[in-house]
Amino acid sequence: MGCYNSIVIEESPDKVWAVLKNFHNLTWAKNVISKLEIVGSKNSDEIGAKRILNDAFHETLQSMDNKSMKFTYSIDDGPAVVSKDNVSGYIGEVCVFPISTNNTSFVLWTSSWKSEKESGVADFCNPIYHAVLNELKNHFS
Repeated sequence: MGCYNSIVIEESPDKVWAVLKNFHNLTWAKNVISKLEIVGSKNSDEIGAKRILNDAFHETLQSMDNKSMKFTYSIDDGPAVVSKDNVSGYIGEVCVFPISTNNTSFVLWTSSWKSEKESGVADFCNPIYHAVLNELKNHFS
């Protein structure tokens, strides 16, 4: 079970990573994420940092690897099929990879979960990730 979304962005991996690694800032995705509430006092790159997206998705930063340009997060609760009553063990991973051409990045956003009581998690999440990645690409256009 899982989601797989990716995009190629005509920008250096360092610049793309600089935007993505800030767990507490999604202003670049304003057409998808209308509200981000920071929960607790952890910094945006600190394991355990928490956020609530659009008053619905409760997420926690699980790992941050600046050298490899990737982070993981959990969805602890959310709407519909990703609520804590319907899915467990939801982990998302965001990675930035250089493409052999200069100043081009490949961004991969995947997720997996241990179990779901209702089907449809991927059908629910994939369009959101696709839209967020398109917002990221537009940010650099």
